[in-house]
Amino acid sequence: MKVILIDDHALFRIGLESILERRGVTVIASLADGEEGIRLTEELNPDIVLLDMRMPLISGTKVLQKIRDKNIEIPVVILTTSNEETDLIESLRNGAQGYLLKDMDPDELVTALHDVLRGKTTVAPELTNVLAKVVQQGDKHTEDKSGPFAELTPREHEILCHLAEGQSNKVIARNLGISDGTVKLHVKAILRKLEVHSRVEAAVIAVEQNLCDKTKKAN
Repeated sequence: MKVILIDDHALFRIGLESILERRGVTVIASLADGEEGIRLTEELNPDIVLLDMRMPLISGTKVLQKIRDKNIEIPVVILTTSNEETDLIESLRNGAQGYLLKDMDPDELVTALHDVLRGKTTVAPELTNVLAKVVQQGDKHTEDKSGPFAELTPREHEILCHLAEGQSNKVIARNLGISDGTVKLHVKAILRKLEVHSRVEAAVIAVEQNLCDKTKKAN
């Protein structure tokens, strides 16, 4: 596994690099500059980008947004000290595949990174209840998403509901009797129409808007 580490705290960054290397993770770049991190992500094509949330010159959220704006699909995992609900939700909505806390056990961190490589979205265990609460109650600060949902085809609605259940493309394809490639094309269309960067964002919004419940009731 090849990782780029972007964090402005030198001591933490150096220590984490050593911890990861001892566990078979290759850190191909370790730096404090977010803009340089974006450039190296494009140039070096890592398996995962590990990104700090709060940095002085450019925030982790902004780095994440710029990576996604460049259509770079490399998984980005936020590694931070912040357990704030707003930071967690903002990171996932901007396309992060993981949100982990810096005080976690090193072996658990490496396990989480392998989970991300397998296509899972990982959230620090301490924050799963926070995420569940937000998903159930809805985010009061989120703009109305009913408009973009109206643009989805019936098949895209169906696939979005499977995404909201956390299913992978392969599982969705098997359940619907279509190919992985067809599912991938539908997912890309869903993300484009909803104007989001990741399947996690789409899934969270769908749950918040009770889209799948409405669909079931309509049927």
